[in-house]
Amino acid sequence: MDYLSVNQQSWDKRVQTHVTSEFYDVAGFLQGKSSLQEIELAQLNVAGKSLLHLQCHFGLDTLSWARMTADVTGVDLSPAAITQAKSLTEQVGLTADFICSDVYSVPDRVKGEFDVVFTSYGAIVWLPDLDKWAQVIANKLVAGGQFYMVEFHPAQAVFEGYNYFHQDAPDVEDEATYTENANDDTHTFMSWPHSLADVINALIKAGLEINQFNEFPFSPYNCFEGLTEEVVDVELPSGMKPCKRYFVEQKGQRLPLTYSILATKKP
Repeated sequence: MDYLSVNQQSWDKRVQTHVTSEFYDVAGFLQGKSSLQEIELAQLNVAGKSLLHLQCHFGLDTLSWARMTADVTGVDLSPAAITQAKSLTEQVGLTADFICSDVYSVPDRVKGEFDVVFTSYGAIVWLPDLDKWAQVIANKLVAGGQFYMVEFHPAQAVFEGYNYFHQDAPDVEDEATYTENANDDTHTFMSWPHSLADVINALIKAGLEINQFNEFPFSPYNCFEGLTEEVVDVELPSGMKPCKRYFVEQKGQRLPLTYSILATKKP
């Protein structure tokens, strides 16, 4: 099975469901709400910088960065997602480039280098080779440029019965989507687990310097089983903001659900 074709077709089928979901809240975005979450807002400054967003889905986060005066380019393997991203760009009157491409083809399909490369939440599980992924990131960064990622913690997947350590053979599953308006339709996906060591070592091997590594006992998204919601006032660059956090406990202790990495391409 060709994983790119399988995953592209399944993501194409999800786009319209996601656009109409409360989970993504496109209506709120069109009214000026940012889709970005507290972790990345607190840790990444993109003002006046060029930003490449890998695996951008239908562009909400990409365009939210554009609203913060970043010069943005979003990339996704789904033609349906890119079409929707371009439509949203026109609706809100922003300037952004959206390119249909899988991650590994980015050096051939995306011109230039960027101050920031960004990826987030549920992205790298769709990639079989993190060494190649990290090489793409290094290729698209200017010297001294920053790579920033925020992802779901692989330890969380273990408690849902998935492997923590990488394996060459993909997990092949038929699953419904994660938004609240999902119906009974399922789509086939192929994914791979990656440990924290896999991620960090791939970035180091590609010549990036790790500046920060952080772990968090919460997810900003209610997309796993057994999560409890709390609202916490968080100091962000724009001021205090009440933020929803979702956590899960094991024997009275909160599990790590997300992590972030900030790395720099050496001059």
